[in-house]
Amino acid sequence: MAKLVNWYEFNRRMKEKNILLFSILDVCRVFGVGKVAAGFLLHRYVKKGYLLRVKRGLYVFPDLLPPELFLANKIYEPSYVSGEFALSYHQVIPETVYEISSVTPKTTRRFEKLGRVYSYRKIKKSVFTGYTIEKQKGFSFLIAEPEKSFVDANYFRLRQGLEPISRYDKERIQPLKALRYAELFGNRKLVNFIKRALR
Repeated sequence: MAKLVNWYEFNRRMKEKNILLFSILDVCRVFGVGKVAAGFLLHRYVKKGYLLRVKRGLYVFPDLLPPELFLANKIYEPSYVSGEFALSYHQVIPETVYEISSVTPKTTRRFEKLGRVYSYRKIKKSVFTGYTIEKQKGFSFLIAEPEKSFVDANYFRLRQGLEPISRYDKERIQPLKALRYAELFGNRKLVNFIKRALR
């Protein structure tokens, strides 16, 4: 069955359906093939350079990459973009941040994929909140609100023995909202750390 799906047909049908990030199951569904046949197709097309493997079981077209923040959510789930990258995205800090930082209730991980570094730092499930859904090029992704990004970034700075973030646009951070997020951590040191940062 796999032989009946040539590259031209595969490329056309997947793009017609706007499936730009896909798994073996997506290929099974679109072409009515089994998992073995779909896996064979994907392996062959990756080997030929027609597709890129983002991670085990997840593929993209090299000429039609989905937005990086959408990929950040998908590479390691559940997660949402936060920390310094989100602060830069929200224009809270002036620096351009190249490493796409996220938080997750799972184990801390770091990946180098498609020419970018994606980092994921562990936080408690109880503080896995404070994010919104945004869109780029029709793709939805989760990103922390400015205040939650600020608290997450400072939480990891505190743990590393660094000073609080000092260079940031105070107009873009609501102090009471930031403190509410800090209190969710149940960590008095963090609350005091955030209070110092907000002065």
